[in-house]
Amino acid sequence: MKIKVAFASTDGITVNEHFGRSGAFHVYELSPEGFRFIEQRKFADGRDTKIENTKDGKEIHDGLLWDKVKALSDCKIIYMTEIGPPSAARLSQRSIMPLKVKDGTPIKECLDKLFLTIKTSPPPWLKKIIQEDE
Repeated sequence: MKIKVAFASTDGITVNEHFGRSGAFHVYELSPEGFRFIEQRKFADGRDTKIENTKDGKEIHDGLLWDKVKALSDCKIIYMTEIGPPSAARLSQRSIMPLKVKDGTPIKECLDKLFLTIKTSPPPWLKKIIQEDE
């Protein structure tokens, strides 16, 4: 089992950004041995203002959000502080689980909890992700 997990983060230490406006996602790989940092996927310096500034232009805005979803489509779980219903639906269509956490939650805390949950009692949605990856 090797699952990629992404975190919407401005500092690489905490989950502190909304999915759409996040300019960077920090990607980790989770395996039976633990987890390791793989890469940062950068969409913008700081906030993703292209997405923020196109909210009134539905087609452009939707296209930019789809590009972000596609760029993260190998990740099975994405942590963020907030996500709009349309973006959550886009992730679900790609079999990606969006997880909202409190702003400032440490990435390591999320990974530790996820790793323990996988080892002890994964909920049905997580069991499905694990089974798909085997």
